[in-house]
Amino acid sequence: MAEFDLIVRDGSVIDGTGSPARPADVAVKHGVIAAVGDVDGTARRTIDADGALVIPGIVDIHAHYDGQATWEERMQPSSWHGVTTVVMGNCGVGFAPVHDADHDKLIELMEGVEDIPGAALHEGLAWDWNSFPEFLDAVDARPHDIDIAAQVPHGALRLHVMGERGANHEDATPDDIAAMAELARNGIAAGALGFTTSRTRNHRTSTGAYTPTLTAAPDELIGIAEGVGASGAGVLQVVSDFLDVDDEFRTLRTMVERSGRPMSISVARNPLLPDAFRDILDHITAANADGLTMTGQVAARAVGLILGLELTLHPFLTNSVYAEVADLSLAERVAALRTPTFRERLLARHREQFRSRERDKLGGSLITKFELLFELGDRPDYEPTLDDSIAARARRDGTTAEELALDVLLADGGRGMLYLPFLNYVDGNLDGVHEMLTHPHTVPGLGDGGAHVGTICDGSFPTTLLQYWGRDRERGTIDLPFLVQRHCQGTARTVGLHDRGVLAPGHRADLNVVDFDRLALHKPTVVHDLPAGGRRLLQRADGWLHTIVAGQETYRDGEATEALPGRLIRGGRATPTPGATS
Repeated sequence: MAEFDLIVRDGSVIDGTGSPARPADVAVKHGVIAAVGDVDGTARRTIDADGALVIPGIVDIHAHYDGQATWEERMQPSSWHGVTTVVMGNCGVGFAPVHDADHDKLIELMEGVEDIPGAALHEGLAWDWNSFPEFLDAVDARPHDIDIAAQVPHGALRLHVMGERGANHEDATPDDIAAMAELARNGIAAGALGFTTSRTRNHRTSTGAYTPTLTAAPDELIGIAEGVGASGAGVLQVVSDFLDVDDEFRTLRTMVERSGRPMSISVARNPLLPDAFRDILDHITAANADGLTMTGQVAARAVGLILGLELTLHPFLTNSVYAEVADLSLAERVAALRTPTFRERLLARHREQFRSRERDKLGGSLITKFELLFELGDRPDYEPTLDDSIAARARRDGTTAEELALDVLLADGGRGMLYLPFLNYVDGNLDGVHEMLTHPHTVPGLGDGGAHVGTICDGSFPTTLLQYWGRDRERGTIDLPFLVQRHCQGTARTVGLHDRGVLAPGHRADLNVVDFDRLALHKPTVVHDLPAGGRRLLQRADGWLHTIVAGQETYRDGEATEALPGRLIRGGRATPTPGATS
């Protein structure tokens, strides 16, 4: 009989600890890494990794597969990009706990905050749960291609305990807070990794209302954090506008102090306040110096909108002439938009709206920022120069920005796309992202896999991190072992998963074999594969040769195998010991 289940031979191993690459074999037995080095033994299967990198599985701690994980086995797009563990329930949104009468409210919250079609959620969610432990059981009942962990969402807690008072942003009473704290504690005890909340005005329900948690008072947040702490486990996750950084951090620090639990905080660079992110990072640094574990979650590139005729947004969305054809099929709309008389009417109306400021309605001022709109082609450029903007190109070509934008959208049968980087892209570059990625108290995150399916496609962040920051960026790359450590071991430890993210004996056998020279992203595509025929953006990549989850190959050259070894993770995982089982 073979000594091992799998041996990955002759690869260049980056083990996730920050150590440099070294030639080594990786042997796997019973879903656990059995040996790393010069392995002398036989295996039921051998993968030849000569000339390739061997790295741990990516641990993505910021996703929104809360619905998809209940109706689908494959957590794509994340699992196309080397992700072997994903954490959902971020930003205070999710589907449990829930009263039967509140299904629509939680769908409206998820649809508005995370841009997941309500029709898909209505058809896809079975709602065979009420409590958070029952929701975990529903996820656990279905095998998946990767491991999945969940967190208790504040929005659902507030609606469950307070009903309309919670949705209407009334202050929680002491009894309300105690009830939410107990539900959070029970969720952690059942296996949730932590508790999450949102304090940003960017998060609204599909009805336009702010998320129920926006104005939660400090005593509510601290009380729930204490409930998490009473479980003796769990992490805290927060997204905030930080309108008053000092005041907000007083609350956040107290949450960590009183709970004894670590916290991660979303951090991005706002072009309207380009230096504010440094204040947040300084507060995180100061907290850690005081013994309070706080970690910033940062993006691998700009957070950017994708605009197109098939998508939620495009520059002519608010144009009354476009409204005449908005409900037609894509082919019919393209035919109309290519008709000279209709095209001229459309462009003329656009110019009238621009002069009258009508464009400010319904987000029109954002989607017509032609000086920050870029054509998104295959092998997309996520750090374009301002000279490549639609406005700059139009000036060079002697045309108008709206005409060029329309031509881009009409390309490829109406499937052309425009890219609008609205966070992290300041002064026409991603220098701020470099600063955030290399900060001592940050980890990569914010990819939002499973969410923003009609406007954003950032589940591909792991590929960007390795390809662009580790290899291609002309303005300065980052050491590859450092990047691997941050997005494997670093993210895993941030959420209390100490059994993965490192290629060493006793750790879970999650790993990737990567053709680093060939690693590249493709242009996103639109598919209609959600329940009820719902639309979403997906993005593939080249270079991911083999993805292994718990010792089983789940993807080969970007294509799924039949293996579904992924399971629900219940609670944190202690540091493994040599010879440990998964």
